Amino acid sequence: MKFGVFYELQLPKPWNEGDEHRLFQEALEQIVLADRLGIDHAWAVEHHFLDEYSHCSSPEVFLAAAAGMTKNIRLGHGIRQVIPNYNHPARTAEGLATLDLVSNGRVDFGIGEGATRLELGGFGIPARQKRAMAIESAEQIANMMVMTPYPGFESEHFSMPCRNVLPKPLQSPHPPMWMACTNRDTIKVAASLGIGALAFSFLDREEAKTWADIYYGIIKSEDCVPIGHSVNANIAVVSNFSLHHDREEAIRRGQLNFEFFGYAMHALVAGDTVPGRTTIWADYIAQHGTAAEDLIATIQRTRSHVSGIGTPDDLSNHIAEFEEAGVDQIILLQQAGNNPHSEICESLELFGAEVQPRFKPKQAAKEKELAPYIEAALARKEYMQPLADDEIPLVKASVKQVQAAGIK
Repeated sequence: MKFGVFYELQLPKPWNEGDEHRLFQEALEQIVLADRLGIDHAWAVEHHFLDEYSHCSSPEVFLAAAAGMTKNIRLGHGIRQVIPNYNHPARTAEGLATLDLVSNGRVDFGIGEGATRLELGGFGIPARQKRAMAIESAEQIANMMVMTPYPGFESEHFSMPCRNVLPKPLQSPHPPMWMACTNRDTIKVAASLGIGALAFSFLDREEAKTWADIYYGIIKSEDCVPIGHSVNANIAVVSNFSLHHDREEAIRRGQLNFEFFGYAMHALVAGDTVPGRTTIWADYIAQHGTAAEDLIATIQRTRSHVSGIGTPDDLSNHIAEFEEAGVDQIILLQQAGNNPHSEICESLELFGAEVQPRFKPKQAAKEKELAPYIEAALARKEYMQPLADDEIPLVKASVKQVQAAGIK
């Protein structure tokens, strides 16, 4: 089992001067702490125009800052918006490779497409075509990172002439690829493409096992045809996270804020939105109140704990259930709602001291088991053919540019 931390960079209103600066600086401090504790991954989303829910619109900048402050933790785009309207594929390939070089090969590349009208409409993306556009772009991004030169591409969604996309990443053939998954259908898609599944849904043990069985069943079947030049067979699941030796205190600190996570996304997807004038946190508090005492009473009565929120033993049992179900990584959603920085750090410290040491990696045995299936999957892939030297088109200089330079 591996572990990660996850950042939407949520900032509920009211907004005061300096709040965004504080939010970013504290998040970077948390990643530094996670690195010191030996946590494996730090994931950052890419969202646009989602007031209060996510202020992480340039994860490449945020992760680059984290790269310069850390040594071992892997830096994950969870996810990068790969549709050309958001980010041209060549720019994504260049950015990934640059981050991989400056971080000494610590990058993971999650792909996504966006889901809200605020994002899709803001960039003029047709909702019905977004999945196909994202998969097409992701495949070409992988080709750009591997091929010298990239032969070029033309489709309905984007076109690009032959160019050598630089730099090339440190990891060979390219950083591990992942895909955002919110239901069983997207789990099937990720497995069929030979990429990791970032499960951004809050699952119970039974559903997690179902997802894992489906995912690894496809990885081992002829339905797996890799989109990249390698196969990343892994499932990561996001979990609520608030840790304290006193279960009631863990719930009191965490539950209200973590429920806001789902509430805010539903409000932005299902509700009408006036850009820059949201009242999501105020509406949430009006509906739910500010106290967790009723929830604590319910838990005391039923003798159960909220998933991912509780004591070190509670969280360890929660993680063990997912490990048994076949999940490879638990991503701790510690930054949600108005969770204070000090309490986030306290939870991380306690996790590093009392929970993480209970779980040992089993990656070597898993890789050995999957090796023949991955080899067979890569043999099924239809690779983009490189150009022979005499096929690489000459890019002619502009006559005006030549004359201006004084060249005859």
